[in-house]
Amino acid sequence: MDALTKLNIFCLVLSAVFLAMACVKADRVRAWRADFNPSAPDIPDSAFTLARLLFVTIAGIGIYTSVQGFGVVDDMSWSDDELTSAVRGATDDLDGYTYQNDESGTPLYFDDYASLIEQKVTENGGGDAPETGVTTEPSDPDTESDTHITVTANGTDKTFCVHVVRTRSKKDDYTPPGIAGREGTLTFFGYRLAVAMREGAC
Repeated sequence: MDALTKLNIFCLVLSAVFLAMACVKADRVRAWRADFNPSAPDIPDSAFTLARLLFVTIAGIGIYTSVQGFGVVDDMSWSDDELTSAVRGATDDLDGYTYQNDESGTPLYFDDYASLIEQKVTENGGGDAPETGVTTEPSDPDTESDTHITVTANGTDKTFCVHVVRTRSKKDDYTPPGIAGREGTLTFFGYRLAVAMREGAC
């Protein structure tokens, strides 16, 4: 249970206490007070009315705050079904995905497989899923040609392992046009990904 959820529950419990205090009858309070301090002056009914209004107002604010807080928690948290659907969608999107590397061997369109999978999982989360909270961790040791990435998300204990295999794809090479329409001399090598998923950590 995260800290915000604990705070929301605490606010609800505190609100219930204030509501219970507002329901205590004036005669009972006077009797308790007389037992502890018989010589104390009597409390007027207006004081009890004011106290009840104060307790009910505080309880109402607490309940409203808790409800809003639970809404925030829901917006920040992934459910089991949301993450399962998002990882499956990301796997489908990336299976057969092609890209090119620059002359240093770095992909042109993304930083690494972990960030690419995180982006695709978030994109496939659907309307109710958060836009943040996905974590992708590559296994060690892995290579650029064969890697396993563990996917988790805030709010769910579900874990998935995404297996990425890269193969050389010459038909996806890209050679930019040269100067003044001449044939280019630099070729970016193309690659194709085969991606599969399974439940559980890698």
